[in-house]
Amino acid sequence: MTKNESKGRVVALNISKKKGIPKTNMKQVILAENFGIQGDAHAGDWHRQVSLLAIESIEKMREKGLRVRPGAFAENVTTEYLNLPQLFIGDKIIIGESILEITQIGKECHSKCAIYYQAGDCVMPREGIFARVLKGGIVKIGDEIGIVAVRKIIIAGVLK
Repeated sequence: MTKNESKGRVVALNISKKKGIPKTNMKQVILAENFGIQGDAHAGDWHRQVSLLAIESIEKMREKGLRVRPGAFAENVTTEYLNLPQLFIGDKIIIGESILEITQIGKECHSKCAIYYQAGDCVMPREGIFARVLKGGIVKIGDEIGIVAVRKIIIAGVLK
């Protein structure tokens, strides 16, 4: 196995009481183990407890002329300096004392969102990632994010 670490930071934290609407920006949130963000409609006992999207992905949509803010894509955590789509299922995300495990990269967009209809594109289905909470705690804007990537490498048919 190989191990790799990289660093980023939290630029926005976002929650909503209902699914399918843009999220409200918060200064801090509480991550609850095996649940997600307290007060968020997407929290619960499933594999997509917390969603993350990079500010760099949001910038791509701004370059297409959209006036969008963090939370507009219904992401819970907006990050900076991390290439989220390059991560793998099973990688760990450390934010403060909290630990998340990536469970899904991207998502199928069953019905096109308002952003798609405005720009003809949406980055969340390709560049958003989803995680479950392994260890809870308080997360604040500006907190450092660490990625611990553990990958199995197969060389000549042998697991290393």
